[in-house]
Amino acid sequence: MIAEKGKKVRVHYTGTLADGDIFDSSTGRDPLEFVVGAGQMIAGFDRGVEGMAVGEEKTLTLPPDQAYGERRDDMVFQVSRNVMPKDYTPSVGDTLQMRTKQGMPMNVTVASVEEDKVLLDANHSLAGKELTFKVRLVEVLD
Repeated sequence: MIAEKGKKVRVHYTGTLADGDIFDSSTGRDPLEFVVGAGQMIAGFDRGVEGMAVGEEKTLTLPPDQAYGERRDDMVFQVSRNVMPKDYTPSVGDTLQMRTKQGMPMNVTVASVEEDKVLLDANHSLAGKELTFKVRLVEVLD
């Protein structure tokens, strides 16, 4: 069986950064399940799995534009500390969820904290990074 657009597949994978650090892996978990070409995965991963045969292993090296994109300065912004919940003390590295003006949820990371303001970063933590995935196609479901 071959992974084709529109087919649901299961894969095992390990994702590493350029320095070899593992940022995610399905080891010890159920295989990752998704529909090829449905936009459920980052673009380079989705395209890389297409055409694989069950049991095949492949290494995918994805530049930022095929993964989480480049870091964008316009996604880093300051807010007044008084807009934070009263019982919350922000710390660098905290992940928060806020809403856009359109009401959509958006995850942000606290980048710095000053007495009266907080710098928030809405970039994905893997934005701007080349990612490598070792992928093994486990199963084609339909």
